[in-house]
Amino acid sequence: MIRSKSTTVAAMALALSFGAGSVSANDRLVHDGEFMVDGMIFGLPEARVYTEDYSGPPVVGDYLTAVPHLAELDYDGNRTHEVRMDVISQQIEIAPGKFYNAWTFGGSVPGPTLHVREGDRVVFTMKNRSDEPVVITEPVAGGSPFFGQIRANPIQNNQPAVSAMPHSMDFHSGTVAADDKWRTIPPGVTIEFEWVANYPGVYMYHCGTPSVLMHTAQGQYGAVVVSPKNGFPTDDQVDREYVLVQSEFYLTEDEYNEGYRYDHEAAMARNPSHVTFNGHINTLHDQPLRANAGERVRLYVLNAGPSDTSSFHVIGAIFDRVWYEGNVENEWRGMQTVLLGASNGAVMDFIVPEEGSYKLVDHEFADAERGAAGTLIAGPRQQ
Repeated sequence: MIRSKSTTVAAMALALSFGAGSVSANDRLVHDGEFMVDGMIFGLPEARVYTEDYSGPPVVGDYLTAVPHLAELDYDGNRTHEVRMDVISQQIEIAPGKFYNAWTFGGSVPGPTLHVREGDRVVFTMKNRSDEPVVITEPVAGGSPFFGQIRANPIQNNQPAVSAMPHSMDFHSGTVAADDKWRTIPPGVTIEFEWVANYPGVYMYHCGTPSVLMHTAQGQYGAVVVSPKNGFPTDDQVDREYVLVQSEFYLTEDEYNEGYRYDHEAAMARNPSHVTFNGHINTLHDQPLRANAGERVRLYVLNAGPSDTSSFHVIGAIFDRVWYEGNVENEWRGMQTVLLGASNGAVMDFIVPEEGSYKLVDHEFADAERGAAGTLIAGPRQQ
C-alpha cells in the first residue's frame, strides 16, 4: 500500500525535524511496506509516472555539482534529498572541433555528480525533455550549483538540441526493483521514485533503455558519491578532493549534418575515437587540478565505460589509501595503479610529494593517447 503524496511529504518533514542523534530506527521508515535489514531500508514505494507542465531548471538539488567538483555535506546525520535531473539533448564538444548531439542528464557529459551520506534518502524526479531545446548556460533561478560550475568551465560549449527518444534512469547506488524504478519513459513524461543510500561507494548512474551501449555512449551517465556514515579514516587530513569520470566516445563524421555522430559499429568493436576524463580531452589540461606540496589529495574516480577498463595512475605519486568501490571496508595501501572495470569506482588518497606537474593517466596507453590524461599542478609547500 502506498500513502498519498501529502502524507508522504508530511512523514518526511517529521523525519527531518529530528536531530541526527534522536532519530530511532523506525523513524527512518517513511512509507507503508518499508522494512529494515541490518539498518538498511528496503521495500520502497512504486514509482509514479505522470505528465507535468514543467519547464524549469533541468537540474535541481543542493548537492549536485559539475565535475570535478563535489558538494560538501554540510549537515549532520541523515536527510532526504529532493533531486531532479531531466533528460535533455545537447550539442557538446569533446575535443577541439569534435562536437555531436549528446543525450544527457542535465545537459553535460558526464551528468551532475550527486553527493549524499550513507543512510540518506533520495526522492528523484526526471522528466524526459529530449523533444524540446533546453538552455543550460544562462543564469537560472532554483537550480543547483551545477549550472554556475558549467558556466565557469564552458569547454564543452553546450548548445541546446532536440533528439526525441525514450529514456530511463538506473542508479547503481539504489537497491530497488529495476523493472519499476528504472522503467523507460517517453518524451514529455515524468517519473518519480525513491531510493535509500544503503551502502557507501562511488557509483555510476546511466540510462538503462536498450541499446544500453548506445544510450550510455551517447552521454547518459554520471557519478553518485555516497560517503560512509562514519567517514574515512583520513577525512581530517584531506586538503583537496576532486571527482574524475573516465569514459569512451565512439564518434564518426556525420554524412548528413555538420559535426560528428555516434558510431554503433565502432562501439560494438570496442574501438573508441576518444577516451576522456570528465568529458573532454583537454578539460584537465586547460583547467588542471590544483594542490600544494605535502597536501593529501583525494580523488573519487569512476570508470563509466561503457565497455573498457581503466588502469588509473598518477605519474610521480603512489596512492597512500584506496577504498575500492568507495567502501571503507575495501581498503588497499600503497597502490601504483588502480584497475577499474566498466562501472567500477574508487576513492584514492595520495600525498603530493613536491612542487611540480603531475600527469593523471589511464595507464592503458592506447586510451591515454585517445585523451584519457590530465594534469595536477602542485604549488610550493604551505607552512
